[in-house]
Amino acid sequence: MKLDVIKLDTGKAGEIELADEIFGLEPRGDILQRVVRWQRAKAQAGTHSVLGKSDVSYSTKKIYRQKGTGGARHGSRKAPTFRHGGTYKGPTPRSHAFDLPKKVRALGLRHALSAKATAGELVIVEDLNLTDAKTAAVAKAVKENGWKRVLVIDGAEVNEGFARAARNIEGVDILPSIGANVYDILKRDTLVITRSGVEALEARLK
Repeated sequence: MKLDVIKLDTGKAGEIELADEIFGLEPRGDILQRVVRWQRAKAQAGTHSVLGKSDVSYSTKKIYRQKGTGGARHGSRKAPTFRHGGTYKGPTPRSHAFDLPKKVRALGLRHALSAKATAGELVIVEDLNLTDAKTAAVAKAVKENGWKRVLVIDGAEVNEGFARAARNIEGVDILPSIGANVYDILKRDTLVITRSGVEALEARLK
């Protein structure tokens, strides 16, 4: 598939041929959901913790005699049935991450890129070079192009001047091509990729 290439100042910079096996797929929601779940589970802190029976602070002395009370037989105030007792099988610190095959992860990225292309939310720019790499210049370019929540993907390395100028602008995020992922792509309204970013993604996913 062919797509127009623009410059940051909204001027045209020719066309680019995008690989159909990466940008021209019919998006599958089930693949995208699997990859997003994998990403979010991997990012989850898993630091939740409660005090169990062996963790709460109480005397270990038997609380009352075994027989003759007319009540249940107890040996410890730490039991979960008592107020301030330990929690039974409560959450403990653990990793929520699970395995997902590399082929499924790569397929998910292809479908995310294809979803943006299909929805008309994919923009290809020549590069991120600015004559005046300042926040005002980047903000002006973003406004003129009508971008609101945008993810910009550059080549192997992000243009340092553009990244520095854009870091204080709300709704603009920048990643190198190696950092491109399904969750960040789907989260934004517009996906902007540089020409070198397209080449790096195609080399990565072919």
